[in-house]
This record gives sequence, C-alpha cells and structure tokens, in this order.
Amino acid sequence: MELANRVQTLTPSSTLAITAKAKELRQAGHDVIGLGAGEPDFNTPEHILEAASKAMYEGFTKYTPAGGTIELKQAIQKKMQQDQGLDYDLDQIIVTIGAKHALYTLFQVLLNKEDEVIVPAPYWVSYPEQIKLAEGKPVFVDAQEENEFKLTPEQLENAITEKTKAVIINSPSNPTGVMYEKEELEALGEVCLKHNILIVSDEIYEKLTYTATKHVSVAELSPKLKEQTVIINGVSKSHSMTGWRIGYAVGNKQLIKAMSNLASHSTSNPTSIAQVAAEAAYSGSQTPVTDMREAFSERLEKLYEWLVAIPGIECVKPKGAFYLFPNVKKAVEMNGFDTVDEWVTALLEEEKVALVPGSGFGAPNNVRLSYAISLEQLEEAANRIKRFVENHQ
Repeated sequence: MELANRVQTLTPSSTLAITAKAKELRQAGHDVIGLGAGEPDFNTPEHILEAASKAMYEGFTKYTPAGGTIELKQAIQKKMQQDQGLDYDLDQIIVTIGAKHALYTLFQVLLNKEDEVIVPAPYWVSYPEQIKLAEGKPVFVDAQEENEFKLTPEQLENAITEKTKAVIINSPSNPTGVMYEKEELEALGEVCLKHNILIVSDEIYEKLTYTATKHVSVAELSPKLKEQTVIINGVSKSHSMTGWRIGYAVGNKQLIKAMSNLASHSTSNPTSIAQVAAEAAYSGSQTPVTDMREAFSERLEKLYEWLVAIPGIECVKPKGAFYLFPNVKKAVEMNGFDTVDEWVTALLEEEKVALVPGSGFGAPNNVRLSYAISLEQLEEAANRIKRFVENHQ
C-alpha cells in the first residue's frame, strides 16, 4: 500500500533506538537509569484528582464544545490576567488535547504549501514535523551555544523571506532549558512587527523556572505584539498532568476560530473529565506547583555541578524546564568515538545510562538529560557517566 506523501516526509525520532535498547536491557534484568523523561516524576496533585473523580460520578462524561468548556476557558482567562497581565476574550481561547495538539492545529490552519516557519535550533523534535505535515517548510537557524542557544534579532532578520509566515519562540526551552530575557524578546518582537511575522510562543514550561528573573511572555510587551502572538501552553508540565492531555492556545480570534472549526472535525472535543481537572489545576492551590519547582531547582543545582566536573563535558546552565543540554563533543573525541550517537549507545550498553542524542534536536554535539527523577538516581547516573568517560580515555 502506498502511503500519503505527507507522512513519507516525516523524520523518525532519533530517540527511538535508544529507548528500545533501554527497554530491552531492563527486560533482561539490567539496572537502567533513564534520563530521557519528558514529564515530571510527581503524581497529579490530590485536589485535581478529586475534582476529576467528582465530575465522573456526577455524570460529566459527555461531549463538550469543540474548543473547550466555558468554565475552563474562564479559568485560563483568569490565569492569563494574573500571570501575564493579559486580557483575552473567551473566543480568543481554544482548549486542545495537549499543547502538542494546539501547535499541530495552529500550523494546519496557518500554513499553505511552502510557507516558511523559522525554527531556532536546538528545537523540540515535533516542531519541524508538524510544519511539514501542514505542507510548510521549517527554516532552521542555529542559535549559538555561546549565546545560550538564543536566537538573535540579526539571525531572525537574515532568515526572513517573502514566504516567512511565523517564528517559534520556546521559553523556557526544551531541550536547552534557557529562557529569554525581556529585552531579548523586545528586540525579536520588533523584527516580527516590521515584517508582519506571527510569533508562536511556546510557554509550556513557564512555571518551571529557577532564577530571580521572572518569565516574560512576548505577548505582554505591547498591544501590537499581543496581536501578533499566539501563546501555546497547558497543564502538562506545570501541574504534572502529561497524561491528562489538556493544552490551549490564546491569540487572534480569526486563528482561534479556524482552529476550533478544525478541531470539531478531527477530535470533537478535549476529554470532558480532563477539562474539569485542568480547571481545578488553575483555580485550586498552587502549592504543589511551588513544591515541584523547588525539587527540580535542587536537582538542577546538583546535577549541573556533577556533570560539568566530568572531563570533556561543557554545559550552558539552564534557567527553566527540567533538562540539561551539555556539549559532549570533547568527551566523544577523547573517548575515541566518531559521533555523539555512537557515544550515547556505548554509554547505555556499558553503564546502563540512557541519554537522548542531540541530533534529533538539531544539535549533534549535545545530549539531553532530564532531571525528572530522584536525586539518588541522578547522582548514580552522573557517577556512571564519569566512570564511562574515564575508562575510555
């Protein structure tokens, strides 16, 4: 059977081989430490679980509006006002089946064939694939490690063509954990306004920051930038609700309406019970969010310290999310391997530590480590990586 051209352009995830190998080793009885997790290791807070249970037993198990319940939209509306000082009408908000679905739906309604979207590298693996599925063209711009992997206004200006439709800004970032400062966003925003480029602001890690500098959304910098920006967010990372699959987009009414129309013909609606849970996440106690952030902050400090002490490993210190993205090029060369992917495979086979190669994120000299596991496991993983590097010198 011949498949559609659109799916034949997709690039398989670079993490699949490592994930499969790690699973195979675990099944064989080996003690594998996985540092590839893209989700918090905490359970969903109790008050959210209780709200979902109550909704089920009260019969809230039917269809909802395609773009989300009014109650959840109101909770998101209030959250945006409190956190960013931004006011959105309800018809400027769409609830989706995770933030990934919000991005997918946005690109489907935004892009025509060959329309370009600027994607700073390193990037989250699904950005280019979703753009290609919408028949658009991802335009990669290498955000330099020396600049903390941040896109500069000059790089953005040079990448814009007559076909450029949008640029993605992910802050805090997956995979690097870096966060843009207010002044940096203002400079990028000026370029976007000059060329009428839509800003897709992925803020899914907004609540997981570990610096005195407040997270800033580009949409809050001016009324013009607010109109030029679609914010993507959700409860997956902030409230440890990855499996509940609730995300949302806020922005231009025309775009949001088109996204809602598309959703009505593809998913019908986000899960009714999960929407009640998300409403409780925003309207209830935020203490669990603070507790989780403090735990991640402690892990970051420790793991960063252990990691940069290993010969041949250098790392930009993250300010958010729950990833480290060290450059291991020197260690790879010192250990006699040709590529980072080979080094990662050997590390898994010999020391049973699973990392994600940076090649899948557009950064072949780096690896991604998640610190969404216990401190004890992180320390053991760091010790194993150090032993591996020293044994291969």
